[in-house]
Amino acid sequence: MADPSSYRPSPGQIPDSPGVYKFRDEHRRVIYVGKAKNLRQRVANYFQDLAHLHPRTRTMVTTAASVEWTVVSTEVEALQLEYTWIKEFDPRFNVKYRDDKSYPYLAVTLNEEFPRVQVMRGAKKKGVRYFGPYGHAWAIRETVDLMLRVFPVRTCSAGVFKNAARTGRPCLLGYIDKCSAPCVGRVTPEEHRELAEDFCDFMAGRTGTYIRRLEKDMMQAAEEMEYERAARLRDDAGALKRAMEKSAVVLADATDADLIAVAEDELEAALQIFHVRGGRVRGQRGWVTDKVEAVDTAGLVEHALQQLYGEERGDAVPKEVLVPALPEDTAAVSQWLAERRGSQVSLRIPQRGDKKDLMATVQRNAQQALGLHKTKRASDLTTRSRALEEIAEALGLDAAPLRIECYDISHLQGDDVVASMVVFEDGLARKSEYRRFQIKGFEGQDDVRSMHEVIGRRFKRYLQEKERTGEWEQTPPVSGEAPHPAQSPLAPDPTQVSSASDPTQVSPLPGSAQESASAPHPAQAPSAPGSAQGPSLPDSPQGVPAPAADATDPRDTDPRDTDPREGDGRDDDGRPKRFAYPPQLVVVDGGQPQVAAARRALDELGIDDIAVCGLAKRLEEVWLPDDDDPVVLPRSSEGLYLLQRVRDEAHRFAITYQRSKRAKRIRSSPLDDVAGLGETRKQALIKHFGSVKKLRQATIEEICQVPGIGRRTAESVAAALAAAAPAAPAVNTATGEIMEEDDGGTS
Repeated sequence: MADPSSYRPSPGQIPDSPGVYKFRDEHRRVIYVGKAKNLRQRVANYFQDLAHLHPRTRTMVTTAASVEWTVVSTEVEALQLEYTWIKEFDPRFNVKYRDDKSYPYLAVTLNEEFPRVQVMRGAKKKGVRYFGPYGHAWAIRETVDLMLRVFPVRTCSAGVFKNAARTGRPCLLGYIDKCSAPCVGRVTPEEHRELAEDFCDFMAGRTGTYIRRLEKDMMQAAEEMEYERAARLRDDAGALKRAMEKSAVVLADATDADLIAVAEDELEAALQIFHVRGGRVRGQRGWVTDKVEAVDTAGLVEHALQQLYGEERGDAVPKEVLVPALPEDTAAVSQWLAERRGSQVSLRIPQRGDKKDLMATVQRNAQQALGLHKTKRASDLTTRSRALEEIAEALGLDAAPLRIECYDISHLQGDDVVASMVVFEDGLARKSEYRRFQIKGFEGQDDVRSMHEVIGRRFKRYLQEKERTGEWEQTPPVSGEAPHPAQSPLAPDPTQVSSASDPTQVSPLPGSAQESASAPHPAQAPSAPGSAQGPSLPDSPQGVPAPAADATDPRDTDPRDTDPREGDGRDDDGRPKRFAYPPQLVVVDGGQPQVAAARRALDELGIDDIAVCGLAKRLEEVWLPDDDDPVVLPRSSEGLYLLQRVRDEAHRFAITYQRSKRAKRIRSSPLDDVAGLGETRKQALIKHFGSVKKLRQATIEEICQVPGIGRRTAESVAAALAAAAPAAPAVNTATGEIMEEDDGGTS
């Protein structure tokens, strides 16, 4: 590892003009290329204290052994030279977009005497007109088959063309009028080229002229009573219209534009491009890249523009390029694009209307592409096995963790604090085992304390299941000693009393935080005479214990997050399994504090055979309990990919639950507490009075005037509104105005 100070140039040696710089390693290989408006300022940034550099930048400068630069006169020249050097040297620390597949293009070989229409992949050739890219080659063939009725251009290979010319007999397409058969001289080279150019014009978006011409000829043929010719022209016009329908209109103003969207995480980025010509999506492509340098979204966009248009000229560069973030030097990039097109190019972020909506669609495609890229490896059994083995080796586990549980905390400024538990078995998500928790042990925002509570609650339930099945037995304490927490983690405390009917069930006292589960607990059997009873709800029948006040409602589990193929998760006796299976590895979303909290919760329960680690999001470092330094897995590690997927799934599950709870709370109304008052009559009340505030001020007689509201219901409504304390008035933060309550959503 080189010391950057050993090759640092003195500030006076570096000019302050625009230019391009490159770092070389000890073998003189170029490992990074960059550009700058001011070379002196930019290069000096790489030689500051290593602790202040981004980890990827730190790796680059310690790998390098020298730095060189080239001065240019303008920023546009710097942009062009940077692209040229990246293409020439292929530096390992520069972002390079790789096609996630080889996209097919519809190509017209205008460089040949008899132009040919065909599907082409790979590098573009000079003198060939390209349209696309398309998602599938069959989509191109379907479009070409429709258009050959009107533009019978040659589609055969050179060998077939020469053989037909030698024998004097055209191929099948020549006999069915889908080829003009230039091979046997039916048309001259000039006439065939004119057909090929008309084909290109139609594909470029100039469609109206040809359809109107066909319809005019059709009407003329019909007037002349040439009905067979008119029918053929009608079919030709229909074929062109069907070819146009294969690319939907997305922009009504017939815009020519490329829309670029980026989805990224700490390690990778996916880029999606929609090519819109004449208001229609004519092609789509995607790239995936490793973020080997410290780069933000604007930097990713700039790299994409360089690689997308670096070899293009003329109309291949559209009039408009829509991006999610503008490059650092927007003016220079716009000028560079304009030079390549030969006219002005608009580079901007869409703000409203159809273009913004289409950009959102491109963004969703980019996010799906990134997710697909990350899960491709997970679909392979061999890859999953290797990922589990890498995790076991990195964390020092005795065996591969076949069951992994991951926990995440989610809240909004300390409100609606919830947690999620996701389960991966053999490297695949097992959604029927997912669980969600409400944090009720304390108020406010404390992720570490929340993590401790959730881990403790989950594994208390695990020990309860073991005790119920007889797999776990308490170790009797030595005479005269108090039981150790590790020996009796389930022993009742002063806030809890056990039910005699089931020693594993713990009934809460009012106000205590209890375990949550997605499935409702089965009804308890009647207690033996004289046994202690759990607290009952006010409306519970005499002698029937009330259900425990769990921290989450069993109905909170989202049915969309469960897989019906996983079974109903029940034992032979029909009881829900809940938390019966222990994981080999517990992963928490966070760093050292969260890991320590999880380990402490397990230690308090006497559980020492379950490994714990944390995945810190910023640098994707793996933290272990009692270790001051993190475990850094290689960026290409299958194990790191699996841990990321587990962590991201836990985050998704937690934030979805938190948002649903917040939305439910915001939409709540004191009318919800009125027994027998359905949604229809609630809406009738709000519609009649205008707001909950005015309804609260109404008398019982006035409430009775609402259709469908009797006196008893009116009394219940008045009592509920009187019991509910009015919420603090909403304040417009921009004007300071107190906003009147005008709907029934809140009170």
